[in-house]
Parts: sequence; C-alpha cells; structure tokens
Amino acid sequence: MQAYEVLYIIRPDLEEDAVKANVDKFAEIVTANGGSDLKVDFWGKRRLAYEVKKFKEGYYVLMNFNGEARTVQELERLMKISDAVIRFLTTKND
Repeated sequence: MQAYEVLYIIRPDLEEDAVKANVDKFAEIVTANGGSDLKVDFWGKRRLAYEVKKFKEGYYVLMNFNGEARTVQELERLMKISDAVIRFLTTKND
C-alpha cells in the first residue's frame, strides 16, 4: 500500500451541513475502496491565491491515507464530477 495525500477545496457558498456531508462522503469513499489509516484535517474557509470558477474563497480539506491506485482513481473520478469540489490535488508520499 502506498501513502497518499489529497488536498481539495469545497465551494464557499455551501451550508456548513453540506460541507460536512461532502467531507464525510469523500472519507467514506476512501475507506470503501480499501483505504486505511485515514486522517482528515479540515482547515476551514480560506482565501484562494487566485479566482477559481468565480470563487475567491473555499473550504480547504486535507486527507492522508494509505491505499491502492484504484482507491485514488475512484476518489478523483468522483471529485471531478462533484459540483461541490472546485479544485483538488493528489500526491504520493514516500
């Protein structure tokens, strides 16, 4: 298993309950697809360095987990089609 880090930004115009539901949904996707040692760090609302999809702020969430490549592929696929996520970045840790 490989260690991964995923940082994603959720739209700032969502309600607190919707933001929490999205964070829980993506964490559940990782565990359902064989991910382990999941750590979710919610950074809160922060200003973006530049405007993304007409948003100047967003909710930042950092996830660290161990998993297979298929776990990351499924997570990225669902983040791409989600309206709540405006940007994400996945990195492989050593």
